[in-house]
Amino acid sequence: MAVADDLDRATDSRWDWVAEQVRAYLASGGTEGHESDGVRMLVLATTGRRTGTPRRTCLIYGTAGEDFVVVASKGGSDDDPAWFKNLRAEPSVGVQVGTRRFTARARVASPAERESLWPQMVRIFPLYAEYAGKTAREIPVVLLTPQD
Repeated sequence: MAVADDLDRATDSRWDWVAEQVRAYLASGGTEGHESDGVRMLVLATTGRRTGTPRRTCLIYGTAGEDFVVVASKGGSDDDPAWFKNLRAEPSVGVQVGTRRFTARARVASPAERESLWPQMVRIFPLYAEYAGKTAREIPVVLLTPQD
C-alpha cells in the first residue's frame, strides 16, 4: 500500500526522461516541474503489483472537485501503463502536487464521470485525443481522492 512517504523511496520510472523529471520535481520540494508549458504535473507513487515495492512516475493532471484526475494513456499503446496496473491491484497511492503531499485512494472513473472528464483532460493535453485514435482500448481516466 503506497502512501505519501513512499514518494521519497520509490523506484523511478524506467524511462530516463520521466525519472529525471520526477527527481527534479521532488528535489525542489515541488516548486520545479509542477507546471510546464501551462500543463500541470503531479508525482504518483504506486505499489508494484508483483514486487510490492513503491514505484513513482510523473503525470499530467486535472481536477474534479477535491479529486485529481489523471489519464492512463501510455501514448496510445494497446497496453495499460504499469502505474495503472499497479493501482488497480492496490488503490492506495502517494501523491505530490506542487508542494502538497498526501496519500490518496485511486479509482477508475465511472462511465458517467468519464463522459465529462475525458473532454476536460483532452483540453488540458490535446494529444490524448490522438492517443485514443491509436488504440482499440478505452483509455482509462483515474480519480485520486486525497485521504489526509
